[in-house]
Amino acid sequence: MACITKDEKAAIISKFARAEGDTGSPEVQIAILSAEIDRLNEHMKLHPHDFHSHRGLMMKIGHRRNLLNYLKDSDVQRYREVIAKLGLRK
Repeated sequence: MACITKDEKAAIISKFARAEGDTGSPEVQIAILSAEIDRLNEHMKLHPHDFHSHRGLMMKIGHRRNLLNYLKDSDVQRYREVIAKLGLRK
């Protein structure tokens, strides 16, 4: 399906973590959501009528948007770094 593996998730966490054992910072959450969104986009290209997965994709996009807005309001420098590392449009 469109899930990321434990190894992929661990690699993302190690790349974006602010400290050892950090899994809850906005940067890590945004990076994990971005990987999941990329996987779901690939799934949706193959299965355009899978409306349940489409709803999940939209929910993940909304969650990522909320986290990005939070990060932008709290620390603009960290926000810009995450956007640059992930190659997002903002």
